[in-house]
Amino acid sequence: MDTSAADRYLRPGTLNLGAPPPLSVYVHLPWCLKKCPYCDFNSHEIGASRNNRDLPEKQYLDALRADLEASLPLVWGRTVQTVFIGGGTPSLFSPEGIARLLSDLRLLLPMAPGCEITLEANPGTFERERFKAFRQAGVTRLSIGVQSFDDTKLKALGRVHDRAQALAAIEEAAASFDTFNLDLMYALPGQTLAELETDVRTALAFNPPHLSLYHLTLEPNTAFALKPPVLPDEDTSAQMLDHLVELTAEAGLERYEVSAYARPGHRSAHNLNYWQFGDYLGLGAGAHGKLSFPHRVLRTVKWREPARYMAEALAGKAASNEDEVTRKALPFEFMLNTLRLREGFEEALFTERTGLPPSAIAQSLKAAQARGLLEAIDGPTGRVIRPTARGFDFLSDLQAIFL
Repeated sequence: MDTSAADRYLRPGTLNLGAPPPLSVYVHLPWCLKKCPYCDFNSHEIGASRNNRDLPEKQYLDALRADLEASLPLVWGRTVQTVFIGGGTPSLFSPEGIARLLSDLRLLLPMAPGCEITLEANPGTFERERFKAFRQAGVTRLSIGVQSFDDTKLKALGRVHDRAQALAAIEEAAASFDTFNLDLMYALPGQTLAELETDVRTALAFNPPHLSLYHLTLEPNTAFALKPPVLPDEDTSAQMLDHLVELTAEAGLERYEVSAYARPGHRSAHNLNYWQFGDYLGLGAGAHGKLSFPHRVLRTVKWREPARYMAEALAGKAASNEDEVTRKALPFEFMLNTLRLREGFEEALFTERTGLPPSAIAQSLKAAQARGLLEAIDGPTGRVIRPTARGFDFLSDLQAIFL
């Protein structure tokens, strides 16, 4: 992107945003060994070889560098607070490749001291053997896609690792990183409350700094959507959620977001920036971005198919779409994110991040409060809006009020 193309986002407009929010970078590495039947992310199989010999690693890193260079006018002068390398399975890339990626980011963008750099990894032996090298490459936080410790459930989910590999991966992560996250899923095909408890207690035995606990959902355009498995009913799923909240609290983990649980000092800074309607530069195939300017908010999307992305990025045209978020859509987008946080948000943040007056959400706030889904309390520096316990349990209903 040339500077003149970015200038059009600096022209006058109807919004009046405050200081730019924190800036993050999301990098998408789109390849996996195998596509999971529940996955609707932009991921692409590299075959059953169970290694990375089919990855076009150098070409893709060249494309990411070109994508970053073309995007620089959109973020001139801004410091990066966090980096998240997601996928796909980023741990299929070599430590040398990840080191090159991080070197390119540091060369072209100012990075904050102590910048959190997260890499998503799978527990397979091939990836696990690289954990120490990823740390040496500059990754500060690992996020491991365990999903379950039950081999039967892992097979049902189409995962390529087993229980033994998951346990070994966590041990390796704990030895190599000061902080890490474990992803687990619940309400799995045929899962009982007792089986869920076994999974959660197995994870908690490692004293993880952070847990992400997701309800399995059947997303459109996935293999599970075409052939749905039998999942626990709503009542059982609700009991599972209540139980895992109890188990994590007993272990000293605080539920600070709908699906996120952390020990003090180990919350995900990158995800918090998303949930607080911060900015993020998206790089890589299918990556989404959100960037704020004095009078508008921009959404970007990069070409989705990896080969097309690489060709377009190297030609200086990595973005397939760039659209301004409409004034009408901004309140919902803001609330969709911030209401996921148990502690909510300070009311002034709404105007700062959207450029809209508080009156834009006043009527919806009253409706949500009347239904017992939302509450307003006095905070240290202003009024805080947060979901009630009921609102947290029925988050979709709460968010829909602002649609």
